[in-house]
Amino acid sequence: MADKPQSGSILGIPYNFERPSLGRLLSAHWKPGEGMIVEKPFGIGYTLNLANWRSWIVVLVAGVLLWQERGGADDFDESDDGDEPVEVVVDD
Repeated sequence: MADKPQSGSILGIPYNFERPSLGRLLSAHWKPGEGMIVEKPFGIGYTLNLANWRSWIVVLVAGVLLWQERGGADDFDESDDGDEPVEVVVDD
């Protein structure tokens, strides 16, 4: 049986199933000369390049959205009285 390649690309999407190492993981996420998106060191697809400032903005926005979803903004919901009836006036 022929050996299958451990890394390459299919339809333009990179893959790498070689055994991961700490050095390869760190160097894949910190590439100062590259763009915001780089190939994953293990698995299929792309990941963020943490040496690029735009990646930190993406991480910050994702963190704020997660904080907001988990109830970090409960102070704003306290003033909303959703349980009381609302009077609607219609002019003819």
